[in-house]
Amino acid sequence: MRIAIAVLVISLTGLSVLAQGPPTLRIVTEVPNLPSELFYGDIRVKPLRLRPGTNTPITINDADFFVYQQYVDFLSRMPDQNGFAFWQGEITSCGANPQCVELKRIVVSAAFFISVEFQETGYLVYRIHKSAFGNLAGLPVPVRRESFMPETRTIGNGVVVLQPGWEQVLENNKQAFLLAFVQRPEFQSAYPAGMPADAFVTKLNTNAGDVLSSTEKSDLVATLSADPTGAATRAAVLRAVAENANLQQREFNKAFVLMQYFGYLRRNPNDPPESTLDFQGYNFWLTNFVEAEMVKAFITSSEYRGRF
Repeated sequence: MRIAIAVLVISLTGLSVLAQGPPTLRIVTEVPNLPSELFYGDIRVKPLRLRPGTNTPITINDADFFVYQQYVDFLSRMPDQNGFAFWQGEITSCGANPQCVELKRIVVSAAFFISVEFQETGYLVYRIHKSAFGNLAGLPVPVRRESFMPETRTIGNGVVVLQPGWEQVLENNKQAFLLAFVQRPEFQSAYPAGMPADAFVTKLNTNAGDVLSSTEKSDLVATLSADPTGAATRAAVLRAVAENANLQQREFNKAFVLMQYFGYLRRNPNDPPESTLDFQGYNFWLTNFVEAEMVKAFITSSEYRGRF
């Protein structure tokens, strides 16, 4: 009822100020079965969340809603009961100690990026793009949010770490995603069918930052030489580079900073309100990379809190 009243007030204001019919009230859904956003024209309307059966508002300061939002923003799914209870308990164990609560919120949030589930889905998508194409033209990152989010959801579809069978679901998703990826027109253009195996592997390795040892490179060239045009073989070689330990280590900080923008702020580093082509904010955090302080800065920022 209170949400309806808020919308009505905005509608009347629009009529009196603009002296014309009210803009369209619309629901914007980024992911089916996850929370949607309500817009009145171009104005985002914040919902009023109340505890069931009470007039007590639910805010991002509440441990349960904060943890729930980490699942939505970083894993693109609703929380599983066991995981939710564990992470909520990490915060509520502080009781009324504000310093403890602040620290636990930072640690819990950072844990979602470091988690196996995100490392094997979102961070893998990042590394696949890095290996296939290097960084985007003129930018210090290999992927934009509009590509990253749906692709991460594709690999993570049905995956809940520690639930029975999750490893096989993840493996099946990875194989299907990579097989489709190497058949995309942009990949086939960059790696045409007649490309020699050595040139194929060398290009991937160069894009990834020369992460392969000479032995690893030779082994991949031999693998591809046996079936140079086979999509499954090409996908396996791309995966081997994307999952290389050196690449994972070298790109970790860069990906962590980028995920702050993708997850917390739901935008690219050079999208409004920044709109700086030189990625000033991104470069600042990369240069001054201290995990706890960076996470703290994002989850306490007015832009993040303004979402709720």
